[in-house]
Amino acid sequence: MREGSTISSEGELKVSFGYQCSGDERKSCMISNGCTSLPKTIIQRTSSFSCLSGAALSANATLANTNICNGVIRAEILPTWDSPNSFRKIPSSPSLSRLDMLSSSLQSNFSTLSCSPSTPSDAPEYDSFSLKSMSAPSASEGFLNTMEVQVAGGAAGEDRVQAVCSEENGWLFCAIYDGFNGRDAADFLAGTLYETIIYYFSLLDWNEKQDAIRATNGSLQCVLENSNIGQKGGISSMIDRNKCLGIDIFSDNGLYSKGEVSSDLFRHGVLDSLKRALDQAENDFLYMVEQEMDDRPDLVSVGSCVLVALLHGKDLYTLNLGDSRAVLATYDPGNEKSEYERLQALQLTDSHTVDNDAERAQLLSDHPDDQMTIVSGKVKGKLKVTRAFGVGYLKKEKLNDALMGILRVRNLISPPYISTQPSLNVHRISESDHFVILGSDGLFDFFSNEEAVRLVHSYILQNRSGDPAKFLLEQVLERAADSAGFSTEELMNIPAGRRRKYHDDVTVIVVILGTNQRTTKASTCM
Repeated sequence: MREGSTISSEGELKVSFGYQCSGDERKSCMISNGCTSLPKTIIQRTSSFSCLSGAALSANATLANTNICNGVIRAEILPTWDSPNSFRKIPSSPSLSRLDMLSSSLQSNFSTLSCSPSTPSDAPEYDSFSLKSMSAPSASEGFLNTMEVQVAGGAAGEDRVQAVCSEENGWLFCAIYDGFNGRDAADFLAGTLYETIIYYFSLLDWNEKQDAIRATNGSLQCVLENSNIGQKGGISSMIDRNKCLGIDIFSDNGLYSKGEVSSDLFRHGVLDSLKRALDQAENDFLYMVEQEMDDRPDLVSVGSCVLVALLHGKDLYTLNLGDSRAVLATYDPGNEKSEYERLQALQLTDSHTVDNDAERAQLLSDHPDDQMTIVSGKVKGKLKVTRAFGVGYLKKEKLNDALMGILRVRNLISPPYISTQPSLNVHRISESDHFVILGSDGLFDFFSNEEAVRLVHSYILQNRSGDPAKFLLEQVLERAADSAGFSTEELMNIPAGRRRKYHDDVTVIVVILGTNQRTTKASTCM
C-alpha cells in the first residue's frame, strides 16, 4: 500500500502497515509499490471496510520488551503478533494458546516466590487468576470464528498498535495501547488482550439467550444495567435501558421488531464481553506486578491507555480507557452544501482526563474526604488521565508502598484513584459514514477532531492509493517543528527521549469504510 517511509534518522517510523481490499476478483489491489496481493479467497461475505493503514512514531526512549512474566511475553508471545511493516497470516487458534503459555509462566513464578503455603491473610487481593483455567477457543467457537487471521502491528516508544483482520468473515480488530512510565503494560496488553477477548466471545451463546428470552413468558429483562453503554445518544444503536420495562420495547420511530431486539441484546453481549476481557487483563496484570514488584518496584507505576475498535459487519464497537480517541468522519445527509461542508467529525469515545468536567466532578465525588485528590491538574499530582490500565500504585495501597521517596504517593486516603471502568459504544455503519481515525493523544495534541478528519479527507481525494495514517504523522511532525521553531529535519534528528519535549509518541490507524463492497483479498506487502 505504500513505499518506504520518507521519515528518516532518529524519527523514522517504527510501525507502518497497510491492508487493502478488492471487491472484484478480476482486479488486483491498488498498491503503489506494485507488489502482488495474496491468492484470492473467493468467499462472498460483506465487509464494512475497504482498506486501512496504520503508522506509529516514537518520541520516548524506553526499554524494548522488558522481561515481565519470566520473559514469556517478550520471547514467545509478542513475536507471534508483531509485524510492523506488513500484514501476515497466522492461525486463529494455535495448538498451544498464548494465554496458556503465560498462565504456566505466572503459575511457576508464583510457586517460586511463595516459600510457604498461602493463608487467607497473605493471599493475593484479586478475585482470581483466571488465566490458569483459560485456553484458546477452537476456530469454530464464537461469532468471530475463522481458521486464520491477518495480523500487523508493533511498538513505537511506549505505544503499541495492533490490527487483526478476517476479511472473508467481515471483521476487523484494531487496538492502540498508549503506555506511560514504561511499556510493560502496553506489551502485556498487546500479548494478551486480543486472545482474552476472543475467549470471552466464545462464551457468547446466542441460542441460549434466545431460549432465555422465550422462557420469560413475554417479559424482557434488561442486560448490563450498570454498564456505561451508548452514552452518545444518536451515535449509539443500543436500546434505551429506561425502555426495557415490559414486553414492548420502543425505538424513536416505534416498536422494535423481534429481530431488532435480538440484535441489540447481542450487541450488549459483545460490549459486555469486551469489558470482561479488559477486567480480566487488568486483574492478571496487577497479579503479575504484585509477584514481581520486589525485584522491579517500577512496575507499580507502569500503565497504559486502551483503545479497542471492532468492526463486525456493519457494527463498529469501541472500548476506551484514557485519552486516545476514535473519530468517525460522516456526511450530513440532510445538508445541501458541498461534500466538504457536509463532512462532520463525530467522536465515538470519551476523554478520560481531569480536563473533562464530567470526569473531574466524578473523581472529586468519589473522594470527598481527600482534599488532595487533584493536585496541579493531575490525579494525586501524578496523572492527567482519570481511567487507565495498570498504574497499580494509584489503585492499591500495597502497591504504592513498594515505591520509595518522592515516587511514593503520600496520603493515599481512599484508593483506587484511577478507574478501570471503560467507556463502551456501538455505532451502526451507514452509507453516510466515510472513515474512522483511531489515534493516541499524541495526534490530538496538535489537531482537533475536525482538523484530523479534514486532513484525511483531502488527502484521500488526491491520493486514492496513498497512506493517510503516515500522512497524518507527517502533519504532526510539521506542526510540532513549527511550534518549536525547527525545521522538520532538525526535529527528526533530535534523539528519542529528548524529542519527547516537542511531541509525544504518536500512533494512528485510518479505516476507510465501504458498506457496499464485497472484499475477497488483501495486500500483505508495503
